Amino acid sequence: MHYHKLGTIPHKRHTQFRKPNGELYHEQLFSTEGFSDNYALLYHTNAPTQIVQVGDPFDVSPRIISDKQLKHRCLKGFETKPEDDFLKSRKPVLVNSDCKIIFAAPRLSMTDYFYKNADADEVIFVHVGSGTLKTMYGNIGFSYGDYLVIPRGTIYQMHFDSTDNRLLIVESTSAITTPKRYRNDHGQLMEHSPFCERDIRKPEVLETKDEKGDFLLYIKKQDMMYPYHYLCHPFDVIGWDGYVYPYAFSIHDFEPITGRVHQPPPVHQTFQARGFVICSFVPRLYDYHPLSIPAPYNHSNIDSDEVLYYVDGDFMSRKHVEKGMITLHPGGIPHGPHPGTVEKSIGKKETLELAVMVDTFRPLLMTEFAYAVEDPDYYKSWIR
Repeated sequence: MHYHKLGTIPHKRHTQFRKPNGELYHEQLFSTEGFSDNYALLYHTNAPTQIVQVGDPFDVSPRIISDKQLKHRCLKGFETKPEDDFLKSRKPVLVNSDCKIIFAAPRLSMTDYFYKNADADEVIFVHVGSGTLKTMYGNIGFSYGDYLVIPRGTIYQMHFDSTDNRLLIVESTSAITTPKRYRNDHGQLMEHSPFCERDIRKPEVLETKDEKGDFLLYIKKQDMMYPYHYLCHPFDVIGWDGYVYPYAFSIHDFEPITGRVHQPPPVHQTFQARGFVICSFVPRLYDYHPLSIPAPYNHSNIDSDEVLYYVDGDFMSRKHVEKGMITLHPGGIPHGPHPGTVEKSIGKKETLELAVMVDTFRPLLMTEFAYAVEDPDYYKSWIR
């Protein structure tokens, strides 16, 4: 990310910054990897350490059914039953030590509690719904097709405009960043990048809440959920600056890279983390070599598991695609276009598909909920 600031901050860091009544604001360093990586400085109206009560933690770790698998899988995400509560609606389906891939269908906004993920950065892809992500850094509006990137430790609330919401959430145990090959030595996105800084929507409205009372904050740490009660409203920041903050990026602003022949999946990469990448497949022109085959070739994922989440449009390489469906093609066995789709793709000029891909470099494990929404015969789809 690049430098940004919002609200009121002092001229120099770590110096006196006083309220109109003469009291000091409370400076907080929000940093990653200790004091050696990106950070932000936030200035609170009240000390962010005033804890009234700590409740008993409860386990939210995903229930793994099998610690090994080598089979093509299909999960029907829209069979996830909606639930009122945002946190309870989150259903991990595929997990490893680097990430968790989660379906969620929350109906109600988070109005009576706040949330902090102290385990992981989060990428929330908005498939259905709109609303406002409210954070201690300010507010960000969101709608269909938005990625919401939330650094670990960020206190936030999701406020929805309606009760019909479908989210794909990826939790990362390492920092979510833009791909390194898109950035120059100074961190700026370069000319060949499929998006640039002006496509990134940063917090815009900083609502400073100078309120005292009993504010419930759920903190997730090591797959345990800790209920904390704070004396002061978590969104009491008067100003901040730095390189760590939540932001939104729309999949519709991703500019696809095309060529004379079929381009490999890395051209669709949008984010990177340790152990996995996230890619965006968007409407684009097909290859323009006179003998090109637009459909992807068969390929073996020898050292990665490929997850494709289907959002919208017509997928030229697959049959029986549904919105909200996930296909998992594990490392070690080949996969490719369904029968008949290769010939069918020849001569086509464009594709209107919209999808999110997560490629992991460690095997993904199936959870109890994943089995509940699985199409058990998907692996036979290449002979149908």
